[in-house]
Amino acid sequence: MRFPLPLKFFLFAALIAVVPLALVGNNLVQIAREELKSAVNEDLTGVAGQLRSEFDSLYQGRWLAPLMVIRSGVDNPELDVALKVALLTEGMAQLPDVVSLQLSVEGSDIPVLVSNEDFAAQLAEVGLDPVQTLSISNELLANIEDTGQFGRPLISQLSETGDWLATLALPLESTIAGRKLTLGARINLSMLQRSVLRHPFTARGEITIVDHAGRAVLVEAPEVLADRAIVASAMPLIVAGARADALEAYARPDGTAMLGAYAFPDWFPFAVIAELSEETAYAVVTQMMQRILIVGSLGFAAASVGALIFSRRLTRPILKIGRVADAVGEGDFSQRVEGVRSRDEIGDLAGRINVMAGQLGERLELMKFVSHETVSAIQNRDGDRMQRGGERREVTMLFSDIRGYTAFSETVSPEEVIDVLNRYFEIQSEIVERHGGDIDKFVGDELMAMFVGEDKEDRAVRCGVEIKEALAASFGAQSARELAVGVGIASGDVVLGAMGARDRMDYTVLGSTVNLAARLCAKAGPWQVLVDRDTSDLVDEGVILQDLPAVRLKGYAAPVTVFAAQKEASPSPSNALSSS
Repeated sequence: MRFPLPLKFFLFAALIAVVPLALVGNNLVQIAREELKSAVNEDLTGVAGQLRSEFDSLYQGRWLAPLMVIRSGVDNPELDVALKVALLTEGMAQLPDVVSLQLSVEGSDIPVLVSNEDFAAQLAEVGLDPVQTLSISNELLANIEDTGQFGRPLISQLSETGDWLATLALPLESTIAGRKLTLGARINLSMLQRSVLRHPFTARGEITIVDHAGRAVLVEAPEVLADRAIVASAMPLIVAGARADALEAYARPDGTAMLGAYAFPDWFPFAVIAELSEETAYAVVTQMMQRILIVGSLGFAAASVGALIFSRRLTRPILKIGRVADAVGEGDFSQRVEGVRSRDEIGDLAGRINVMAGQLGERLELMKFVSHETVSAIQNRDGDRMQRGGERREVTMLFSDIRGYTAFSETVSPEEVIDVLNRYFEIQSEIVERHGGDIDKFVGDELMAMFVGEDKEDRAVRCGVEIKEALAASFGAQSARELAVGVGIASGDVVLGAMGARDRMDYTVLGSTVNLAARLCAKAGPWQVLVDRDTSDLVDEGVILQDLPAVRLKGYAAPVTVFAAQKEASPSPSNALSSS
């Protein structure tokens, strides 16, 4: 997958701009979160503990203590029933939260009941009998006595009015006709409700009062909240009468992350639960993160713009260098990197690319003047320099020479001579390349080629025959110039290697096989291909080898056996018909 340089700069700038800020911001957020969590925990436990103390103070100081005083007065044996009732009425007037006082005689179903007139009127308005609603039954009093709950409130709600009432009973020491007396009271808990609703904490959090069943109390519409983790934790403690305050983090059923604390009043079977969502608790952290994001975004935008501008200025010359490199790779060495004036490594690279392109062009031109074997030898050399010397190789040598060249060159201009030679050599070079040969050199009007590897003899002979046929087809009709070609081919061992002076060498072949091929080429007549014995023995079908009389060659004591190679004629339709 390609990863462009501008994108790399963009990502680098983004990392430089964002990562340090993100790391610092993350540390600040963590520190602030821990500090806020500690503060929130203290706040939650403080709210729950404060309301617990307020509930206990209200009950014990505002209601229970005055009722104990009233009980003491009523319990005075010197007071008759009329005075006791008067004391209850006076006490009722002094305790606005107490909606009824009742003096019950053991075994009597008709208690002495004094009620708050305003509250009784409210009950009557909703169709309730004040006496029946506010009176405490003997069964309930007996149950309170049996469970030892004297002085402890029993909480209930009047569904018709929504009021929450606390019922409590206090035993008297005096008796009437030997029967026990019990002072009962109904207390309106609206003051507790107001304490919860008006608490400053409700502006950002929630305060919930729950009973042992997980039901919300002191509210108009009670609901069971046992599915909340903190309520479920508090419920068994209410039942057990434990008073261990606690703090915990949890998630509500709807997924809202919460922090909560609970406390237990001494005089009520309740748990006071203070809750705050983490979103609200960590609002400062959220604001901090938002500001960090804003600053980071601005930094990222500035860094991105800078990175794009910088990368554009940086990548533009690199792209130019890339285009020139592609052109050079495709063989166009005339291309140069232009317009790069930066005085840095990129400018140096552009200059080096230009120098390289020039040198490669020169080297390519130089390679046209040497053989493939020379190039391979240079590429496979041991060390930094070519070493003089050679190795014995088995090859087939081919020499091609133009007949009538000397006379032709004396009758035309040098430019025309070169043009004709180039055309001759162009045709011959293509044929040699096609047959897997390697042109060693051009000497005047003579071509010297070498064939190595499998079927070298067959390929060389076919190449010589095709050279003769091609040149005859191209130049044979130009009789006015009287130009022809002669080819000599020989096979055998040669010495192949670098020869010459230390600073001026030639990579070529030497040996009797080379000399034999050259002598055969010189002996060949116009449009004739001469082949030695070693080569003729390995020529396959498709070429006719005509056995010629042995010839004497310069430098050879004995006559040399030669063969004339020519293309095998295709059978004519009449011959094919007669043969069938």
